Amino acid sequence: MLEQVIQDLLRALNELYEVSKVETGGVLVVGCSTSEVMGRKIGTGGSESVAADLFSTIQNFCLEKGLFIAAQCCEHLNRALVVEKELLLRDKLVRVNAIPHAHAGGSFATAAYQFMKDPVLVSALQADFGIDIGSTLIGMHLKPVVVPVRVSVSRIGDASLVLARTRCPFVGGERALYNPDLG
Repeated sequence: MLEQVIQDLLRALNELYEVSKVETGGVLVVGCSTSEVMGRKIGTGGSESVAADLFSTIQNFCLEKGLFIAAQCCEHLNRALVVEKELLLRDKLVRVNAIPHAHAGGSFATAAYQFMKDPVLVSALQADFGIDIGSTLIGMHLKPVVVPVRVSVSRIGDASLVLARTRCPFVGGERALYNPDLG
C-alpha cells in the first residue's frame, strides 16, 4: 500500500507544481494526517514510519524544485509550522518555542523536525501553494488569493486530498491590464 501512496503523492505534487507557476524559493505548506492516510480518524492513529516516508518524498521533491517546505503541526501546537531556519530568517517569520511530537504536533510535523537540516517552528506564514492530506486545514497559511487545484489524484491512502495554489489579487477593475503569467 505504501508504494502506491508514494506514487500518488508524487503524481499530485507534480501536477500541482505544473499549474502553480511557483518560482525557485517558493513555499509549499503541507498538512498531513497519517491517521487519515492509514484509514483512521484524524488524530487517532498516527504513524511515524508513514510520516517519515511521506515527508522524505515531499522533501526530495522540494529540494529538486528549489522550494521550501512548511510542515503544519496539529491544533495542539496552534497549527504552528516546521520550517528551515533559512526560511525563518529570509521571510522574517515569528519563531515559537515548541518541539513537535506525535501527541502535540503530529507525526508528520515530527518527521519534518527530525529530517530538516535546521528546523524551527514559526507561528504563521503565507505559502505560495499547498497540499492538505486528510483535512488538516492549511488555508490559514496560504497567501491570498487561494485557488483550488484539481489533479488526477483525489486520495493519498485513505485520506482526502485538497490542493491549492495562490495568485496575485487583481486590482484596478475593467480598465486594468493583467499579467497572465501571474494568474
